[in-house]
Amino acid sequence: MRIGLVCPYAFDVPGGVQFHVRDLAEHLLGLGHEVRVLAPGEDGDPHLPPFADAGGRVVAVPYNGSVARLSFGPVTAARVRRWVAEGGFDVLHVHEPVAPSTSLLALWAAQGPLVATFHTANLRSRAMQAAFPLLRPGLEKVSARIAVSEDARRTLVEHVGGDAVVVPNGVFVDAFATAPARPAWTGTEREPVVAFVGRLDEPRKGLPLLCEVVPRVRAVVPGARFLVAGRGDADAARALLDDPASVEFLGAVPDADKRALLASADVYLAPHSGGESFGIVLVEAMAAGAAVVASDLGAFRRVLTGPDGSGEPAGELFAVGDADAAAAAVLRLLADGPRRRALAAAGQRAAWRYDWSRVAAEVLAVYETVRAAGGPP
Repeated sequence: MRIGLVCPYAFDVPGGVQFHVRDLAEHLLGLGHEVRVLAPGEDGDPHLPPFADAGGRVVAVPYNGSVARLSFGPVTAARVRRWVAEGGFDVLHVHEPVAPSTSLLALWAAQGPLVATFHTANLRSRAMQAAFPLLRPGLEKVSARIAVSEDARRTLVEHVGGDAVVVPNGVFVDAFATAPARPAWTGTEREPVVAFVGRLDEPRKGLPLLCEVVPRVRAVVPGARFLVAGRGDADAARALLDDPASVEFLGAVPDADKRALLASADVYLAPHSGGESFGIVLVEAMAAGAAVVASDLGAFRRVLTGPDGSGEPAGELFAVGDADAAAAAVLRLLADGPRRRALAAAGQRAAWRYDWSRVAAEVLAVYETVRAAGGPP
């Protein structure tokens, strides 16, 4: 097939939707399909993958509890219309179609088989509610809807209407499972390693809670090392710590380093406070062989216990926002090597559910259905 993928967020600042679109495109290209991606960015943007086209100038906008880097306006609209018209796509697949960016513009320009994937959970926006009459005609073109999790599906049903099939985010599991540990980041019995990956300046990712967990863990295990990777102001993060030297801030790391960090860690801590529709970083940590301790968010719980809660436990959960409970869970795993290794092994087994070989097959099944139907219902 010839497939067009549209991402609403710029690639210069990494995020879950961008990774999903990039990795899906790479997997589909590997299967022999023709794929082009459209995303915000200027011509020659070095952050765009080689199979991506620039949608237009990037503007930073507060959106859904974060700062999204979007592209909109008449110049972008003209680029999107031309890209859709000239693409000759058998299927057009728009991600986050209600985001005010290239995705929404592609939705308005689309003709023929159209798939929309919804990534967001807990979207509450007065602006979105006010704009919904403008969104409805575009959404009525959609032939099939995908949600990346039950939480994203519920958000779609409650705030947009209609329903969707759940197809999760994907991970190249083998790349994490075979990643070599890095000696400088590998823990010992006296100095175990707890890792965190996430944006430092987005409170819902949980760094403030992690900073409360650190002294609680180090009071019992003084040699415990906390390694934090992610974009943001490390100096502002250090100001949250009683002992700034107790956490090693690695900054933004490339994919290979992220895989090495997760493969090196004894425990991966996910202290997020909300707004998560899936939990891709949990799957990455599980695939790399780290034992996971995570906030008891619905999306995280489903990753660690299976979509219906009946799966083999693949990590430990603690009450959202409870630093004492989070520290206790980390300490239990650090003190109990067999339990920690058993959870890590269970996590690696569970991670294969999200390998792109399975996830992309489910996406392609949706494509085949809408292609056979020839357009919107």
